[in-house]
Amino acid sequence: MDTLLSMRVFQAVVDHHGFSAAADHLDLSKAMVSKHIMHLERRLGARLLNRNSRHLSLTEPGRTYLQRCRSVLEELDEVEAVISRANVNPRGEIRVTAPMWLANTEFTGLLSEFRTLYPEVTFDFDISGRFVDIVEEGFDLALRASQTLNPSLIARPLLAMPFRLVASPDYLQRRGHPEKPADMRAHDMLTYSLVSKRGQARLHGPEGEVTLRMTSVMASNNEFLLYQAALQGMGVGLLPEGLVSHDLAAGRLCELLPDYRLPAPSLYAVYTSRRYMTSKIRLFIDFLSARMGAHMSVPR
Repeated sequence: MDTLLSMRVFQAVVDHHGFSAAADHLDLSKAMVSKHIMHLERRLGARLLNRNSRHLSLTEPGRTYLQRCRSVLEELDEVEAVISRANVNPRGEIRVTAPMWLANTEFTGLLSEFRTLYPEVTFDFDISGRFVDIVEEGFDLALRASQTLNPSLIARPLLAMPFRLVASPDYLQRRGHPEKPADMRAHDMLTYSLVSKRGQARLHGPEGEVTLRMTSVMASNNEFLLYQAALQGMGVGLLPEGLVSHDLAAGRLCELLPDYRLPAPSLYAVYTSRRYMTSKIRLFIDFLSARMGAHMSVPR
């Protein structure tokens, strides 16, 4: 059988959630769809799908094979379009994992702008705040703010992302406004566990590196939870500038010790392979690189 066609059939079965729907989409019989899947499984020596009369799911080899199928088929479609001198219109889904603070109007505006340019591209975003293994879970791209990254991955810097030490006016009225690092000992900390230890944060100031020590009243790797707690006056948060900039401008939060800064991490586009990168992902990364600095930087 034609293995390339079998790959397209396999992708259709997954995308349309079943053999019958895939058969209708491809104008094939259900029996022929089954034969194509069986051909692939025999060729690979592995089961790709768990299936019964009511349910269909990918096996672990199936997830890996599907990811490669999508890349191969999309690249083939684009090559054929170039050879035939047709315009290449990127299409299909981009699976992205990103930090929760990117769930804001500026970033969603960029996504809307990208889809206006490329309306056949869709997105599937995970912004749960958890650390995602993009290889194991089949993501195309991770947007990560970090000072260090896994050397096995490829990373492209998109935007410097400073952190600000902030508290609500209500909290500062109750607890006092710190004027120097030593004053922080009297304050409660909302600890962002990805950038600081419980109750401590190392910042750079006029005299070099200093360690702020506070009483940690809540620790989390979820910056949005800490942000909401800071707004409610629970304590002092060390939070991404992109998350708190509007509240600082509106006076809902106040910056503390502005001369003391966490060494700014960068927001990176992280992916696994240049070789298997499809045009939709390359275009999306290029778009973010060109547009994020202009639309999401915050003036001091």
